Amino acid sequence: MRHIHQIAMTVLVAGAATVLQSCGSSRAEEEEGKKAAAESSAHVVDAFPLKKEQLVSNIQIPGELIAFQHVDIYAKVSSFVKKLHVDVGTEVREGQLLATMEAPELTSQLVTSESRLKSFEAIYQASKANYDRLLETSKTPGTVSQNDLDVALAKQRSDLAQLDAARSASREITDTRNYLEIRAPFSGIISARNVSTGAYVGPSGKGSEFPLFTLVEQRKLRLVVSVPEQYTSYLKNQSQVTFKVKSLPNQQFPAKVTRLAGALDARLRSQRTEMDVVNTDRKLLPGMIAEVSIPLAGDASTFAVPRTAVLNSTQGTYVIKVVDKRAVWVPVKTGSSSTEKTEIFGDVKEGDVLVKVANEEIRDNSDLKNVKQETI
Repeated sequence: MRHIHQIAMTVLVAGAATVLQSCGSSRAEEEEGKKAAAESSAHVVDAFPLKKEQLVSNIQIPGELIAFQHVDIYAKVSSFVKKLHVDVGTEVREGQLLATMEAPELTSQLVTSESRLKSFEAIYQASKANYDRLLETSKTPGTVSQNDLDVALAKQRSDLAQLDAARSASREITDTRNYLEIRAPFSGIISARNVSTGAYVGPSGKGSEFPLFTLVEQRKLRLVVSVPEQYTSYLKNQSQVTFKVKSLPNQQFPAKVTRLAGALDARLRSQRTEMDVVNTDRKLLPGMIAEVSIPLAGDASTFAVPRTAVLNSTQGTYVIKVVDKRAVWVPVKTGSSSTEKTEIFGDVKEGDVLVKVANEEIRDNSDLKNVKQETI
């Protein structure tokens, strides 16, 4: 019995050893398979053939909406505010009366000038009648000397000159008095009022440092944008852009380039660009900040590659070209970019095969054994 027991124990130990050995070998084979698969997948390099295409992208630049016309209205003559006909928010038409002023001294000056004018008119009429009578009488020979006729003519001309001067002085006072009525120079809306009835206003003195009203044109606005130097070539007259404002974030507004400064601002190195915006519904307000989207349509003869294909290293900017299953770092310069692609310029040509995902692990002149080329 003891001999049989030893034989059974030997058989059990041998079986266990066999099972353990088979498990160990299967695990080793599985790990080797995973390692081989990982090494095989790690050496696969995605690549694509280079071709020319037009890159279309957009840049977002802040801009400002300003009134197409904006004016501060001051009093022309020293006077007092008699009556205000408008207030903040009043929409006015061109020529509409905004305020009435009063200046009693101007009324007195006007009365005096009218009296002087009537006096000089009477003097001129008398001298003219005298000259006309002498001229008619002189037609009879020997009745009037030529000297008397010349003196009468000179007197008539002198009185006429004084009459013209009196008319001019009276017209000047009348024009000045017309400034007591403040009228709108163009149609718009009153955005500010700085005086009240009875206030003293004028070109000088206390109370004259602020305008009576501020008038802005609201139905037509200017969108002003400072375009950086590198993007100025993309905008021409009549170019279309779109913009948004914070108060209406879900709505886009169209605009068209109307005016280009034609020179760069010395401080900002940018060109002032203006677009006219029709605002008949008055959703937009002067002073709003806009986010302007400017389309950048690239040249159709340039190369655009995925952004991942451009390697930005400490040594410079490169793309990795596949030549005879070897990696060649080619220095390039980048142009415009979109969310997915970037323009490149350098020693590359159409048909070159580039690595799609460039990284510094792919060393220059290293072997690329497994290259998977695709078409983009």
